[in-house]
Amino acid sequence: MRVVTPFISIGLLLLVWQAVVVGFHVKPYVAPRPLVALKAVSDNWGVLWPLVLEIIRETVFGFLGGAVIGVFFGVVMAKVRFLQRIIYPQLILSQAVPVVAIAFPLTVILGFGSVKPIIAIVIWIVFFPVTVNVLDGLSHVDQDLLNLARVYGASRWRTFIHIEVPGAVTPLFSGLKIGATYAITGAFIGELVSPPLGGTNLALYVEHANSNFDPASVYGVTLLMAAIGVAWFLLVAGAGTLATPWERRSVARRWRRRSIAAPQVDH
Repeated sequence: MRVVTPFISIGLLLLVWQAVVVGFHVKPYVAPRPLVALKAVSDNWGVLWPLVLEIIRETVFGFLGGAVIGVFFGVVMAKVRFLQRIIYPQLILSQAVPVVAIAFPLTVILGFGSVKPIIAIVIWIVFFPVTVNVLDGLSHVDQDLLNLARVYGASRWRTFIHIEVPGAVTPLFSGLKIGATYAITGAFIGELVSPPLGGTNLALYVEHANSNFDPASVYGVTLLMAAIGVAWFLLVAGAGTLATPWERRSVARRWRRRSIAAPQVDH
């Protein structure tokens, strides 16, 4: 039911869209009907599908890069308070700069017509929520479990692996889900500022449709991008559910207590 609910919500949104367009007699050049927008995608799918695959590839690579960098910064700042006081303000400042403002310098640095600036922009968008959530997760680990580890004489590394990491998994996936919703937008912005030399991409396709007064294609591609974003969010949310079995089973943490206590018993 949890998987079906988002699709029901999207269906209701399309019904509201249809009702507004029909009920208020909105002109087609302002907002087409949903089926007209979807038909525009279907009619041009031969042109669209390689562009869609390319933006998905950019989104995935940027998302994974942002996730890795975010986890790294989160762990480093949680473990070294001095670095946290230095790095954290810089990260906040980086997010205060509009994405479009940093997109052009990245394109100049990494090369026009290259996929690198696009992936870099996605990384820029994704890594910050991951960093903040990992840092918060590691900073709010169950103190009773940490005290238990000390009583049993567990090493810092063993405590980190068996207590702190699982304690930060749920916040980590909260950050990943936030990043997943924005990743496709970052890829689209990147394609706008770094178009392929002598070619096209999904952003240029939308620009071309807009300049040719083809709102059906513009709305259709927008729906397509929204579908990609929702699918990516659901995939990350599903991975988060599999990675946090203790959210559904109250006894799931017992194995961690046994693994921490094991060295003491063997000794």
